[in-house]
Amino acid sequence: MTGMSTHPLTVGFDLDMTLIDSRPGIKAAYEALAARTGVHIDADLAITRLGPPLEQELAHWFPEDEIPAMRDRYREIYPRYAVEPALALPGAREAVAAVRRLGGTAIVVSAKHQPLVVLHLERLGFEPDAVIGGLWAEAKAEALRAHGAAVYVGDHTGDVRGARTAGALSVTVPTGPCSADELRAAGADVVLPGLTGFPAWLEDYAAGREPVAADLA
Repeated sequence: MTGMSTHPLTVGFDLDMTLIDSRPGIKAAYEALAARTGVHIDADLAITRLGPPLEQELAHWFPEDEIPAMRDRYREIYPRYAVEPALALPGAREAVAAVRRLGGTAIVVSAKHQPLVVLHLERLGFEPDAVIGGLWAEAKAEALRAHGAAVYVGDHTGDVRGARTAGALSVTVPTGPCSADELRAAGADVVLPGLTGFPAWLEDYAAGREPVAADLA
């Protein structure tokens, strides 16, 4: 594998459970939605399934014809309940900084509604070069291709599918709902224990020292 030092390096990152732990706030938002609608939502269960679009989770609790309205209500209350409690995951800021240190471009590609992605990033002090929301699994390839991403970092098997569809290297962390074994089985090229190991891996990758396939978790 040749080094990448002569080419611009673009790295995409997922948001929920890759860069940030959004579970406490999302739990609070679901509890608020349940209180306002009178519909039971098991918020503890819901936050174990983060990754897919909101509509998929709402389908567990509401009739199909009510999902668009419930999606809109959830998005309305989300900023009040979900943004403040979210925390940057260990190594997340350093991972984004590592891309910049190598002269690269860092983008965030998430299934979450884009304005809500921006709220989280601004609140936690992340400043990516581009933010794209509303894309899940294979659809993430649209943004990854448009920005020329060579690497996509995520925590879900859907992120693996997005990276592979885009022809990008799939780097994964088992910090979300998917285990390291599930990520490997989905075809992840790299499985790291967490983002704290990402800067060293990226330096090796950019210098051509890291094989395409790496299993460190």
